[in-house]
This record gives sequence, C-alpha cells and structure tokens, in this order.
Amino acid sequence: MGSTTGAPAEIQDSILDTIGETPLVSLRRLEPDLRTPLAAKVELFNPGGSIKDRVAVAMIEAAERDGHLRPGGTIVEPTSGNTGTGLALAARLKGYRVIAVMPDKVSKEKIDLLRAYGAEVVVCPTNVDPQSPESYYNVADRLTAETPGAFRPNQYVNPANPDAHYRSTGPEIWRQSGGRITHLVAGVGTGGTITGCARHLREQNPDVVVIGADPVGSIFSSEVVKPYLVEGVGEDFWPQTFDPAVVDRYVTVSDRDAFLMTRKLARTEGLLVGGSGGLAVHAAVVVARELDDPGALVVVVLPDGGRSYLSKVFNDGWMAQHGFLERSTDRTVGDVMLDKHGVGEVPPLVVVESEQEVRSAVALFHAHRVSQLPVVSSHDHDAIVGSVGERGLLRHAIVDAAVLDAHVFEVMEAPFPSVSVEDSVRDAVELLAGDRQALTVTDHGRAVGIVTRSDLLESLAR
Repeated sequence: MGSTTGAPAEIQDSILDTIGETPLVSLRRLEPDLRTPLAAKVELFNPGGSIKDRVAVAMIEAAERDGHLRPGGTIVEPTSGNTGTGLALAARLKGYRVIAVMPDKVSKEKIDLLRAYGAEVVVCPTNVDPQSPESYYNVADRLTAETPGAFRPNQYVNPANPDAHYRSTGPEIWRQSGGRITHLVAGVGTGGTITGCARHLREQNPDVVVIGADPVGSIFSSEVVKPYLVEGVGEDFWPQTFDPAVVDRYVTVSDRDAFLMTRKLARTEGLLVGGSGGLAVHAAVVVARELDDPGALVVVVLPDGGRSYLSKVFNDGWMAQHGFLERSTDRTVGDVMLDKHGVGEVPPLVVVESEQEVRSAVALFHAHRVSQLPVVSSHDHDAIVGSVGERGLLRHAIVDAAVLDAHVFEVMEAPFPSVSVEDSVRDAVELLAGDRQALTVTDHGRAVGIVTRSDLLESLAR
C-alpha cells in the first residue's frame, strides 16, 4: 500500500467552515442569442442552501463578541425561511435554541426544513399592516421580550448583515470574475447582499453598475405597495441594513416572469433555484439585452436553491392556479364539482384552523363525512398552510394518543396541490400521483372545495 504520510489534510472542523466560496457559473444556455455575458453567483452551495448562511454566522459571532448572546441563550428571528435555516444550523453547533417567526406565504418545505434542524417555528399572517401586533416582525419582538436570555439578531438592522457580504460575497465575486464584472444584479430584501457587495466592488472599480431586482408591489421600486408571491425579496418598509445610495437603478419583475424564469433556469442550465433567483435572472437578462456588449460582464446573485419550492414554483397545478401557465380545454374540475354536489350552489369549503386542536379536525371529519381537510391560517382563512387527513392522523394517534390535544400545525402535512375549476380532469388526475389523496379546488384564486381520487374516478366513469 502506498503511504499518504505528509499529504495535507482537508478535513473541516465543522460544517460552518464550508460556508462561502460558492461558484460563479456562466449562463450561456439560458438565452443563446444574448451577446452580453451573464454569470451567476450560486449560493445554494452553502450548507444551509442559501446566501443567508453567511449572514447568520456573522450575526451570531458578532452577538457573542458583544455579549448579547450567552451560552444556552435563545435566538428569535423573523424570517422567510433562509435566515432561520442558517441560524438553526449554526445554533445546533453552538448550543443555542432558535425560534423562527415566519409569514404564512412561506412554503411548507421551508417550515419542515427549519424543524429538521431543531428550530421552533411560529407562523404569522402575511396580509396585515407592518404595525399590526400580528405581523411577524412584531410577534418576534414580543417573543424576544417574553423569553429569558433571548437575543434577536434582527437582520433588518444588524450591521453584521451587509458586513458579511462586504467581507466575503463581494470579494469572491471580484476575484472569481477576474475583476471583469461591470454590472451587479441582486434582489433587495434586507438589502444586506446588495449593500455589502456593492461597497466592496466599488472600492475595486467605482464604475461597477449596481441594479436592484425587485418584485412588483415592493416598496423599493413600486408606487403601490401590495402583496406578491415571490419569497425572500422585496419589502413593505425600508430596512436599516439597506443603503439605497448603492443602487443605480431598479428592474421591477412580475411574479409570472420571475417564476417562469426560475423554471427555465432548471431546464436550460440545470440550476434548481428559488423564485428570487428567477426574479434576479430575469432582471439581469433585461440589463444584458439593453447593454448588448460582449465586453461587459453582468453578475447576478442566486440567493438559494429550489428544493424548498417544489410545491409551488415547480408545481404545475400551483402555477396554473395563479395564472402563470396556460390551461387545458378538456372536461374541467368545475364539472366534477357539479357532479359531486349536484345542481345548485356548491356548499362552503370545510376547513380547520392551524391553531385549533387535532380533536377539532376529527370532529369535522365526522360532522361533514369527509376524510381530508385543508388547514388555513388562524389569522387569514384565505391562506391555506397545510392539510390533514384521517389516515395521517390515525398514524400519529397510534404512536401517541395525546396527539388529539396537540395543535393542528404540529401534525399537518403539506397543502393539497391546487387546481382551478377551469383546469381539466386530465391535469387533476396527473397531480394525484403517489400518495396524494385530494386536491384543493380554486375559483379566481380562492379555495372553494376539495376533490378526491374517488370524485375524479366517478367523473371519468361518466
């Protein structure tokens, strides 16, 4: 056997040492006729799956140095998911408890991921005024005040947020591009990424142009602030961690354009990223087309991976429900609803609230003779956040009979895939693959009913 004595060891001390040094990847296949080169900073390669790993560790280490976070303490943070994941990842190794406060538009996969890392998750309504006591920022404030030894990193005001990108992401982009970068495109959420990167890049070359990619409805670029579906980017207030002076211009992107570009990245470049990445790339393509300059280099930041969005952006039913994909013209799900309920008005949709007890769901099963129920936010009955079924609850009850006293959100599964009343039965059948038992039916974006396997089979038999 050959000896390896003297070979340098490449064993990292912990997973936290693998954060950063993510690759810069050329996007040549996305738009083959584009003359301006595009390159993407692919942050899904961080261990927690997003750029927020950099920020999470930086904020924790700063708090430790300043004495704000002591051994055994609790970290409380309002987050759309990625910062919470980074905090939970670091906290596992450093011995802290984490409470993540999240808006209810966040995907179920993100909630499950946080819980897998051991974080506690509190879900709050999205469509409330930022000053409301129910907003996820204010709920985080309250939990911080009520929890002994709690520290709120507050990525929206914490200077360690933009500083993490000034010290790591920005220098990496400059080095990896060989100093050729002429334009930086990044989404603006907390503003940490674009602020920190821009400051470093401009120190190297004051002529670097910085473009903010922003959703329609975000305060940064829209006259009217309103809800949108892209997660983790845009805001309805101005974070202290964002320096607006670093942005030369904004490109405002619709949900539809963001999500279609997200799917296109997977098909053409093999990059499975989140909707905020698709939004940033759409903006980068707009900039590159305007430049039409082979000598320029547009670098776009892809904040996270797409595995947390499989039930949304990469789900044809969800995309069709929101009008982002064309619909089929076969026999429709609306016809199935009429078959199921007969002529006349379809009865109101039976739902259970996320904060009700499991026994309430069981009572609804019996009272309405159903076996599946959508779970809605206790603060917004239009926001479906999960689902429960007799089969799943029975599995829980066999293991622990006390589950009947638990809250529904503790045992709920992912929301049923959604179909519109206008979608074809053929499309609905394809969505009921594997173990899925039911679909949520929507009419103009509002949930109106449930169809099951047996409903579709009866309709096809007709």
